[in-house]
Amino acid sequence: MSEERIVNSTEAGMRADVFVSLYFDVTRTAAARLIEEGAALVNGKTVAKNLKLKENDTVSVDIPPVRDTETLPEDIPLTIVYEDEDIAVIDKPKGMVVHPAAGNEDGTLVNALLFHMGERLSGIGGERRPGIVHRIDKDTSGLLVIAKNDFAHNILSEGLKTHSIDREYMAIAVGNFKDDGATVNKPIGRNPRDRKKMAIVADGREAITHYTVAERFDGFTLLKVKLETGRTHQIRVHLSSMGHPLAGDTVYGGGNTKFEKQNKELLSGQALHAYRLTLTHPRSGEIMTFESPLPDYFEQILEKLKK
Repeated sequence: MSEERIVNSTEAGMRADVFVSLYFDVTRTAAARLIEEGAALVNGKTVAKNLKLKENDTVSVDIPPVRDTETLPEDIPLTIVYEDEDIAVIDKPKGMVVHPAAGNEDGTLVNALLFHMGERLSGIGGERRPGIVHRIDKDTSGLLVIAKNDFAHNILSEGLKTHSIDREYMAIAVGNFKDDGATVNKPIGRNPRDRKKMAIVADGREAITHYTVAERFDGFTLLKVKLETGRTHQIRVHLSSMGHPLAGDTVYGGGNTKFEKQNKELLSGQALHAYRLTLTHPRSGEIMTFESPLPDYFEQILEKLKK
């Protein structure tokens, strides 16, 4: 698969390997290897990885297809909230990665699903993501719907696109909100300075988050958050952009208060829980709502904040 991008005035002077890494979504090491192997070209020519790019240079990259490795079933306990022949609703614990990726080849939700449900998962997501319709972050706990066949997967995926699947979260944010609720509508894309993070960027994808204040504490606020879109790290990025990062979210500006530092064992990652999921059943058309109680770590944080 070949892709290309023209260097603009703000990108001029950037090293070729840095540019390829940022804009073609590969690691810096992989970018250097692509350049050395002649799979990444500047103006149609092979170059050194440290070449300083000029405005209007055309960088083209031939990215090889990702080769899946076998994903093995693992006997990992799962909380299955609901299951029938088409779907399953899982209550994912904090700390579990949804599907295998570099650095997380096992111990994931997919490994557990393969053990508990075997071949009864949709194949649309491929070998690495069987049954996976949507994701939540490793340190976010709560509800996910799983497709057990391609029929259900297609309908559920369409539901996500048309916003007919409602996903609601409980979140603990740093700071005190002036209003009792609002909507954040800011586009989200890859952070140009750190490809592992997302950010508010002008040419990003539309991202809409609704929030309501549920309870106020000294220096923190409990929020109910509803997603209208589902961008990567959407809630974390939107709240951080308002100056209210999630408690414990050191990636997006949290973790710096005295309370967070004193409670690192509870706040190892963002305080975010997917507590309610509403969907239309792909076969029966029934509107179904599932709820997940706040996990122990979340309740303990709230108890400490109340004191």
